[in-house]
Amino acid sequence: MLGGFDIVVIAIVLLVILVLFAGIKTVPQGYRYTVERFGRYTRTLDPGLNLITPFIERIGARMNVMEQVLDVPTQEVITKDNASVSADAVAFYQVLNPAQAAYQIADLKNAIQNLTMTNIRSVMGSMDLDELLSNREVINERLLRVVDEAVGPWGIKVTRVEIKDIQPPADLVQSMGRQMKAEREKRAQVLEAEGARNAQILRAEGAKQAAVLQAEGEREAAFRQAEARERLAEAEAKATQSVSQAIALGDVQAINYFVAQKYTEALTEIGKAPNSKIVLMPMEASSLIGSLGGIGAIAREVFGDGDGPARIRSSVPQQPATPSSPRPATTPSPRTTPPVNPFAPRNET
Repeated sequence: MLGGFDIVVIAIVLLVILVLFAGIKTVPQGYRYTVERFGRYTRTLDPGLNLITPFIERIGARMNVMEQVLDVPTQEVITKDNASVSADAVAFYQVLNPAQAAYQIADLKNAIQNLTMTNIRSVMGSMDLDELLSNREVINERLLRVVDEAVGPWGIKVTRVEIKDIQPPADLVQSMGRQMKAEREKRAQVLEAEGARNAQILRAEGAKQAAVLQAEGEREAAFRQAEARERLAEAEAKATQSVSQAIALGDVQAINYFVAQKYTEALTEIGKAPNSKIVLMPMEASSLIGSLGGIGAIAREVFGDGDGPARIRSSVPQQPATPSSPRPATTPSPRTTPPVNPFAPRNET
């Protein structure tokens, strides 16, 4: 049987155990607990095992100090150019001071959500629709700066504010589509015009260079033709000078060669004519053979006959007298026999 003393001891032990259990508090990682003594904030418990005074102190607020996400619902926004759009967003925040977040603001999430919504309307309402659709980074930056400054006294740090979606009205989307199509068609026409202009410029430059090259070619050809004519004239002059010297020295073979050459060239040009022709040649044309014989004599005089030095021999054939046109006998000069020109006209008797 237990006595009264034993019962008191057991009761004291049980009370101590209950007090210990009531005073031991375990704080998980990522959380902070505030401690209140008779309803007044005294300190903040860090993660791990902590002791508080039972019946005097109690846990006030359990604050999550990890970064949290807050979904901002869709709302209507009127832009600067009176266009109505629907926009929603998402905000990321973190509790830096658990005491301020617990005792400076009531319903923290609702406060951050409403503050973000009002600032979205303010920021987006100050911009045109085109600027609104093309400058989301600017909108996010302005929202982050404004909201973070507003929640600073609450011990909150807003890390990011992102616009998720901006939806203009259906008729406005169609108008924007037509505008985009018109812009693209205009750019296509501008590019096509620039391409045609560049092509014309390149063609003109090509024609210019071709004309310059053609002119240079013609100039070079004319220069070479003039040079050829000049050299031909020099050759003709030298040939004429040689013939003149030969005539002055009484060289009949040179005269025959010169006349036969010109005669042959004339006949060649007549034969090359493309049109049909009938050529009436005088009887003296048969003397061309004699001229060719004269050319052969000149060659023998120049190169020799292979037996010794070249000797000057007359190669001008005498025209035989025909029965129909007898030629009177002539007495040769006592000094020398005059040369006979085979191309000279005959005196018919």
